[in-house]
Amino acid sequence: MPALPKDSAVAVIGAGTMGAGIAQVAAQAGHKVFLYDVVEGAAAKAVARTVTGLAKRVADGKLDQAACDAISARLIPAAAVEHLAPAALFIEAVAEDMAVKRTLFAKLEALAKPDAILATNTSTLSVTAMAAGLARPERVVGMHFFNPATVMKLVEVIRGMASDPAVVDTIEATAQAWGKVTAQSRSTPGFIVNRIARPYYAEALRLLEEGVADPATLDAIMTEAGGFRMGPFALMDLIGNDINYRSTRSVFDAYAADPRYRPSLIQQEMVEAGWLGRKTGRGFYRYDGQGGAPSPKTEPAVGGTMSRLPEDWQTGPVTVGRVLLMPTDGRRAADIARAEGRPVAVHDLRFGPESKRIVVALSDMPDDDRRDVVSSLQATGLAVTVVPDWPGLVVMRTVAMLANEAHEAMLQGVADGAAIDRAMRNGVNYPRGPVEWGRMVGLGRVVAVLDAIHAATGDPRYRVAMNLRLAARDAAANG
Repeated sequence: MPALPKDSAVAVIGAGTMGAGIAQVAAQAGHKVFLYDVVEGAAAKAVARTVTGLAKRVADGKLDQAACDAISARLIPAAAVEHLAPAALFIEAVAEDMAVKRTLFAKLEALAKPDAILATNTSTLSVTAMAAGLARPERVVGMHFFNPATVMKLVEVIRGMASDPAVVDTIEATAQAWGKVTAQSRSTPGFIVNRIARPYYAEALRLLEEGVADPATLDAIMTEAGGFRMGPFALMDLIGNDINYRSTRSVFDAYAADPRYRPSLIQQEMVEAGWLGRKTGRGFYRYDGQGGAPSPKTEPAVGGTMSRLPEDWQTGPVTVGRVLLMPTDGRRAADIARAEGRPVAVHDLRFGPESKRIVVALSDMPDDDRRDVVSSLQATGLAVTVVPDWPGLVVMRTVAMLANEAHEAMLQGVADGAAIDRAMRNGVNYPRGPVEWGRMVGLGRVVAVLDAIHAATGDPRYRVAMNLRLAARDAAANG
């Protein structure tokens, strides 16, 4: 299905940061764009800010003047909603309120041409519910941009129950023609990104609640060992704890209080205290200049006997003095030590040659054995963080939950694995997609870790998705 022709006009409703960004993206792609906001003068101000931003890009040598002038000429502030009537595509970017959006779509449908497409930029609300009651629900589709729309690559294309497949395909082709990476999703709570990203925050909050480590240490583990661009606590502070908590609460409520999405009481308290993050000067960290930046827990350099680790020490068990050093399979070091009859150190996942931290949990052992393990790991050039002997450790536990959520979404027909991986890489900048991660780590290992955590906690949030368990069995049977 071809993209919307460039001579077709686009209307964007809502002149806030997101709406103005979407309007700029469409104008840069060659469309005439009408920008409208219910607040008088807001659209004109938004266009003026965009033009100023384009002029700065010209001054910085990032855009030529002719292109700047052409884009600016295509951005037209609309004084009344009726002025949007010529548009072939309407994109609403108004308040995340179902009643507001349904009222707006009814008004737009009444003035639009019969073949016009109505798209919603909602991040959580049901496209199916939004289209219900309209005369032409098949013309309604989700077109979820990520902020800032001019920079972020991903657009989630959401199909409601009544959406015409040809309309969905046209929107996907249009987003791609606008330079975006797309991922199609069925209209379910959170779509792809806002659903599958929940474990990244949830497991960090649970690890904090369980006393495994403090926010600075958990953030360092996820960035310096896991390869994520930003740690979960720094990211929640950036997003706003109120917004992040509300997103989790929305998915939790929409899925009938499924324990997978249970909100954190710690984050709820942060919101109640007004510690929302960067925008209030305080969240999990302080941004008001009071107190220095907290340091992650890192083992000091130690002396003692140092064993030289083999090149493949991360892929299987090796012996360090008297200690068995092995990658986590979900079991506690203490349980393995009882079975092996000797001290055990279990290490966490780390990804990529650029990672610079290793996380390890230790069974009960003499100080000399502990020093031998820590010094041997430090000799590889890695910072060492010792955490309590907990099932799944930190990176492995988080990645396993992300992979599990991705498989659950696939099982429910939300999206296919390739779309999920594209969405997570381009929507939240994960170093890998969760389906790819599961294969890389090993599906059997992912299942074993989740089963171990489930057995230890009794918490149904760690139940394994049926298709993940079956895929792990098939992989094991096929060797």
